[in-house]
Order: sequence, then structure tokens, then C-alpha cells
Amino acid sequence: MGEDEEESSWAKETTPKIIKIICSRNNPSLSQRDLYSLLLVSPSCYRALLSVPNLWETLDLREVNRAGEKLISALSLERYRNVKRINLEFARDVEDEHLVQVKSKAFESLQGLECLNLNGCQKISDKGVDAITSVCPEFRTFSIYWNVRITDLSIKHLVKNCKHITDLNLSGCKNITDQSLFLIADIQFGDLVLLFLPLNITRCVKLTDVGLQKILPRCVGLQSLNLYALSSFTDKAYENIANLVGLRFLDLCGAQNLTDHGLSCIARCKNLVSLNLTWCVRITDVGVVAIAQGCRLLEFLSLFGIVGVTDTSLEALSRFCSNTLTTLDVNGCTGIKRRSRQDLLQLFPHLRCFKVHS
Repeated sequence: MGEDEEESSWAKETTPKIIKIICSRNNPSLSQRDLYSLLLVSPSCYRALLSVPNLWETLDLREVNRAGEKLISALSLERYRNVKRINLEFARDVEDEHLVQVKSKAFESLQGLECLNLNGCQKISDKGVDAITSVCPEFRTFSIYWNVRITDLSIKHLVKNCKHITDLNLSGCKNITDQSLFLIADIQFGDLVLLFLPLNITRCVKLTDVGLQKILPRCVGLQSLNLYALSSFTDKAYENIANLVGLRFLDLCGAQNLTDHGLSCIARCKNLVSLNLTWCVRITDVGVVAIAQGCRLLEFLSLFGIVGVTDTSLEALSRFCSNTLTTLDVNGCTGIKRRSRQDLLQLFPHLRCFKVHS
């Protein structure tokens, strides 16, 4: 069989099978590297893959060396003209200048970009955020975890340029202040209030009660709130969580100023399924009993390190949440006497995880 005949046979028989397999998976597990490898299989495979637009809606450069240069190069290709998701997580060589160049060279390709992950890109500053947000009006998801260079100015650029944000991760951005929360809270959508799905401000240590009190009333549709390792907030802020009727995930690990009063307010969040109270050292049975009575859908609860809770808390949780709890961490709770695996299984027959923290 000649080379032309072999290629023709491949195009008719094998290529359609490859495309069918890829498209049937909706491409969730196919890595960028695998996709590029398939481009090299044959000319027919190359043409067929380029004819499927949804395969090129994601540009994944996570942990890739020289990711900044490769980002600029990729966005110059026709196949990435309608990219919707770009992942640069831990691509540590990405700098402001790369995003500035992307703005000037790939303006049209970014008009439909919905999701940008800049987690761990510590060389990005306010300048880079300004450049990329100014050409991406359709942003829905913006994540810039573990960046100590950006300030409130970045959030100003974000809210000015991107009016459709529904998922914001600012975890570890230690230089943002309450001003950022004021800016987010003041985004206007006519008569609508903000409906963030997740809000992550872990370790944003310059935030205070004032900022949280400002933003929470504007986020009545919030489903996930991560306040991990923020010890400065008090009950003045935590009281506002009671109004988040759709809240399902809440992480308050290390909330040293949270008292039973604040926790009793949070107990009004009846849809809560995951609650992390690790090292919330001022909590007693009063607060936990309130949670048990109010949050009867709980599946995950950590009381790790809280010495003020006793078996009374377990009895209340068993009465109201025994059919739902699958994860319960009471390690370090010296006031609880019945905390062996066997004891806990008698109270909570559906438990599968007994230890969240080490």
C-alpha cells in the first residue's frame, strides 16, 4: 500500500474513531500534551482535530516552563481564537510583560475568555492584572492565589473591566485591604445583588470586620465562603453570615474571636453541608448545639482542638445530624470523652472520615 493510500485509509477509518472517543469524553481528562501529540499522528488527524472548536477552548499551561512565551505564541494561532479558559497556575516565569504583550497581540482572541487561573504566579503585579482584565470583559472566574504583589489597585481594575465575575479567589493576597471588599460590594448589576458562587479570602490578613460587613449583605446567593486563617474578624462580622441562606461551605479554621453568639447566628444557614471550626478556641457546647439544631444537612464538621466542647455537643449532633455526617474530627477535644472510633460510629453510623487535621 502506497503512502497516499495509507493516509486515505487512516483518514476514513481511524481518524473518525479518535475524534469520537475524544468528543464523547467532552475532553475532561485529555491533557494539552496529549492533544498536541494527537496533532502529530497524521495530516488527517490534524485536520480533524482542528475542526472541533471545543477542543481549543482551554489553554492549559499549568507548571509549564516558559509559559509566558508559550501563552503569547499559542494565542497567535487560529485554533485559539475562541479560548474560554486559560490556566497558568504555578507557571512561575509568567511576568507582567507577558500579559501586556498578550493585550497588544491577542486582543480579539481574549474577548470571550471566561476563566483565568494565575494561582502562584508571584511575578504578576497590579500592572499585569490591569493589562489582562482590560481585554477580557467576559471574565466569570478569576483566581490569583498566593500573590503578595497585587494590591487594592488590581481589584479596582478587575471590577471596572469585568462585570460578570461569579467566582473570585484572592487566597493569600496579603496586601489587599477592606478597600478591595468595598470595590467588589459596589459592583452594580441594576437591581441584582452579587451572587458569587465561591469567595476565598484565606490569609488576607489586612481585612477587618468593616470589609466583611460591607460585602456579605451583597452576596446573598453565596454558596462557598473560605475565611481560613483569619483571626482578626469578630462576631460583628460573623453575624452577617446568618443572611447567606444558600451557603453550603464555610471554613472558619483559626477564627479565634468567634464566640457561641456568632456561631449561633451562623446556625441559621440551614443549607450548610461543610463547616470547619478547627482551632475556634472560644466555642463551647452552646454554639455547637445551635449548629446541630439549625444545620441538619451537615456532612462535614471539624471541631479539632476545641477544648470547650463536651459529650453534650456529640449528643446534640447525633440527634439532629446522625443521618448526614460522614466526616467528623474531634481530635484534641479533651472535653469529649466518647471520641474513640467505636464510640463515634455508635452515634454517627455513616461516618467514613475521623481525622481532617494532623
